[in-house]
Amino acid sequence: MADQQLPKIFSPHRRIAARRRMLHAQQQVDAPRYLLDDMLEDVLERLAFVRHQPARALLIGDTGAFLGDALTAQGIQVVQEEPALGFDEQLPFPSGGYDLIVSLSTLDTVNDLPGALIHMRNALAPGGLAIASFCGAGSLPALRAAMLAGDGERPAARVHPMVDVRAGAQLLQRAGFADPVADSRHLDVGFRSLKRAIDDFRAQGVSNVLSDPGPPLGKAAYARAAEAFRAAGRDGRTVERFEILTLSGWRR
Repeated sequence: MADQQLPKIFSPHRRIAARRRMLHAQQQVDAPRYLLDDMLEDVLERLAFVRHQPARALLIGDTGAFLGDALTAQGIQVVQEEPALGFDEQLPFPSGGYDLIVSLSTLDTVNDLPGALIHMRNALAPGGLAIASFCGAGSLPALRAAMLAGDGERPAARVHPMVDVRAGAQLLQRAGFADPVADSRHLDVGFRSLKRAIDDFRAQGVSNVLSDPGPPLGKAAYARAAEAFRAAGRDGRTVERFEILTLSGWRR
């Protein structure tokens, strides 16, 4: 009954399919990784700053295991989980007692974000730290504008709603984290075309997984969107912005 009351903003099947496509794309040598690399670097900087020395860590969405390799090199026991391979953040975690839990670009497309954060907190050992990074409110303004131009007088939902800093802080408090912190930073990336931008987004798991994604763009609508995206740029490049939201908190 409780599950039936959850908002059905995102399609679990589309979400898994998008992440499986991302996992396949990330096996390519030239796959774009700037979003995950930025999050990885930020996590390592935060851990160094707080001087937290976990013995056991759970990493969710660490595509390519780059963060896992970095932590393993520090003598930390690492457990990897991936939503595309069956791990569900909206259910109680199958094991607990972790000194560190990190989620990379996964929590922005769960229907029960408060519940996922509660499960994350419950899986921590006392004194454990949780860090979750994902694209937040303010991301993809150029894509949003291009899609509106393509749809014309009948706009459809093509970019999903996102969490802002204030809401993120409230969610951490609601989940019972101690010393909750929510902050964001932006990452700007230039693209020569709408197609290149969309290919990059999909290769990094940033795509439409809404339960009601709207009708597909026809050729004329896509041409309008591509032209609007191109016209928003300068010198042959359109800059897209990602607002990366990071939530962190402790279990006391």
